[in-house]
Amino acid sequence: MTMRWHYDEDLSEYYAKPKHGELYYCDHVVYNRCTLYKKGNLGLAVIQQRYKNKLTYWAGLDPWLVDKIFENPEFEDYFFKRAGHRDENGLYPTVTVRQIMWALRMKPLRKEPWETVFDRKDI
Repeated sequence: MTMRWHYDEDLSEYYAKPKHGELYYCDHVVYNRCTLYKKGNLGLAVIQQRYKNKLTYWAGLDPWLVDKIFENPEFEDYFFKRAGHRDENGLYPTVTVRQIMWALRMKPLRKEPWETVFDRKDI
């Protein structure tokens, strides 16, 4: 029996529309769309790196992952620690999918060779 160290996606849920979070378009330096979790006036943007035509870019989460993160028992505490109000440019505090998955003690997605990381807490 082998132990799995990475999160295994359930492809049956891949095309399901998420119940929580929304796709948010903005004019950030790093990304132009993200998955936004909101509660009242507070929001937390989560981005995931993509690869297409030999280029990488940051965008919103895979649909199958949005609800799994939101329904994690530790999500609410993490949200209130990291979330904030929208600034004058329409931007919310941002984290990567790996940062939030590690913080929620979820198995991370498999790291691809083309992926990059942010060295700082704030994006």
